Amino acid sequence: MQRRDDDHHHADEGAHEHDRGLSYDLPVLARRRMIRLMAGVGLVPLVGCSAEGEDTPAAASSGTPASSSGTADSAECAVIPEETAGPYPGDGSNGVNVLKESGVVRSDITKSFGNSAGGTADGVPLRVTLTVVDSDSGCSTPKKGAAVYLWQADRAGDYSLYTEGVTDENYLRGVQETDEKGQVTFTSIFPGCYPGRWPHIHFEVYGSLADATAATAITNTSQLAFPKDVCDTVYATEGYDRSIPNLARLTLESDMVFRDGYEQQMAAVQGSPAKGYTATLTVAV
Repeated sequence: MQRRDDDHHHADEGAHEHDRGLSYDLPVLARRRMIRLMAGVGLVPLVGCSAEGEDTPAAASSGTPASSSGTADSAECAVIPEETAGPYPGDGSNGVNVLKESGVVRSDITKSFGNSAGGTADGVPLRVTLTVVDSDSGCSTPKKGAAVYLWQADRAGDYSLYTEGVTDENYLRGVQETDEKGQVTFTSIFPGCYPGRWPHIHFEVYGSLADATAATAITNTSQLAFPKDVCDTVYATEGYDRSIPNLARLTLESDMVFRDGYEQQMAAVQGSPAKGYTATLTVAV
């Protein structure tokens, strides 16, 4: 499986030695564009599966319309686009491996675990629900017993285990096994926006929990995107000051990952800063 290491850098920290630049991403981005061109002549389905979630607040919402069933017709089903895992995956492919540590299998990822510094990631509450489905079934069959490893930046735009100041933390990282509906739900915080990247969350899909905790046999690596209106609202709250100017310099169309299409990766988001948000996405594998 192709892995790329050019997702995240801070302007004031200089270029990382593992940040290979946009040119390293071009083969995968070009492949995705070719798939979309082929879809135009009826060879490959273009539209991804819609997002789905449960018990979401009836407050402000944005992003992909939620599906009532969590599935889609075969004509609307396409495998989630393959994306960079970035330089901070923590899965052993770039230094530290958090997946083999006791405690990584959890739903609440706001706190560090194990022998870490024991810190907590502060920010606007966010609950992320991913529904993993089988693309070969037209997205009609949930992938029960698969596993998802999810990780993200904190509200300052930093990644635990890697960024200076939080290298002793491992918060905002966790693994879960999908249930009978193919779902996993993580309790987290809304991620900050750092220089050069649209607000996002990383995730890897594994065939089983055993594969995930052994850090082997990844089946899919992708990213979840957030709607701009929600980002603007969240970043106006305390602690997200850095995100405002960073987001102002970006668009989804200019982002190095989402510029060639983000329909399958745009989360359906509901909620408010006061009550917290939910983000839901159906992931076809």
